[in-house]
Amino acid sequence: MKKLIALTLSALMVVSLSSAAFADETEGYGPIPEDFKAGFIFLHDENSTYDLNFINAAKEAAQMLGMSEDQIILKTNVPEGQECYEEAMDMADQGCGIVFADSFGHEDYMIQAAQEVPEVQFCHATGTKAHTEALENYHNAFASIYEGRFLAGVAAGMKLNEMIANGDITEEEAKVGYVGAFTYAEVISGFTSFFLGVRHECPSATMEVTFTGSWYDETAEKEGANTLIKDGCVLISQHADSMGAPTACEAAGVPDVSYNGSTIDAAPNTYIISSKINWAPYFAFAISAAANGGEIPADYTGTLATDSVQLTELNEAVAAEGTAEEIEAVKAQLEDGSLHVFDTSAFTVFGEALPDGFEADVDTDPDYAPDTAVVSDGYYHESEFRSAPYFGLFYDEEGNGSPIDGITLLDVAF
Repeated sequence: MKKLIALTLSALMVVSLSSAAFADETEGYGPIPEDFKAGFIFLHDENSTYDLNFINAAKEAAQMLGMSEDQIILKTNVPEGQECYEEAMDMADQGCGIVFADSFGHEDYMIQAAQEVPEVQFCHATGTKAHTEALENYHNAFASIYEGRFLAGVAAGMKLNEMIANGDITEEEAKVGYVGAFTYAEVISGFTSFFLGVRHECPSATMEVTFTGSWYDETAEKEGANTLIKDGCVLISQHADSMGAPTACEAAGVPDVSYNGSTIDAAPNTYIISSKINWAPYFAFAISAAANGGEIPADYTGTLATDSVQLTELNEAVAAEGTAEEIEAVKAQLEDGSLHVFDTSAFTVFGEALPDGFEADVDTDPDYAPDTAVVSDGYYHESEFRSAPYFGLFYDEEGNGSPIDGITLLDVAF
């Protein structure tokens, strides 16, 4: 077997709470004092599906906790630079007892703020360093969104099967396109889990992935989708934050699976479904803990059980018949543990299955060297050894790059 090395750009205590446990924890912390404030830092604004999802969750969490509008501070369009540190410090100066940030590149600046203001709690979504920094007031959070991606892939696979049955395409033409932002582990984990969901229903499916090099670039995302469509992709999904790909699909009449929220208003004739992380449970939990002296774990992973992983409403006008029922059946298998997204018998890398004991870079050292065994019991344990994903690209001993077999990456310098 060729030597495989996992490349990840995306920490070790990971906490997942059931819905009942979440209710018990927040109830135990008591009400939120009227003078307690929470601050939220967002990379973009409401025009980004990614940031809008966070903004809505912040408002929902505040409502869940009975907080007034004066008790939350929302800052949008904060770059992944020194501006993040300045905003975090300003929120601390305004009396915030907890500050959240929502983008990968915010992490170092949040850590800097946490080091300088130890009495304030700082929480960062998608980060990787909380468990290695070991600061009592700095925390990472994510969710098992790979399960949501897999379920969205099930809907896509059902649509491909319908197209095959109708004679619109052949089995060999069941090629999916995917518009990704960066070659980060979060994106790789996302498109891989989506593809495995597609193949759960349509075994002949293949996928091409293109990258924009930006979380939000509507022109690049639209061009990426159009390139994939011209290359024969008959269904498109994405991990990028604008409406570029969905609008391209609507114009071309190509089915689309979105991310972070429904795009049915912009693409009523092509949109099928979307998966998203529901951040409200974590926000409410962390705010309750910070306000009442409770513990926030270094790494928190929300799950289907905590309602942190969601699918938007299915567009029945576009989805294949029976999709809703199939999604529910597969979701039940994920929840009872009889099905795992990264079941190593369901995919290969360079023609071979990943062996038990296969290691990934969980501690995010400068060389991204594998340090933790992540494959056991027949599946790859994603987001269990830290909250952020670590499922990465794979390389052979000659340095040739490949994702799992069946996926082709376009225009990527390895």
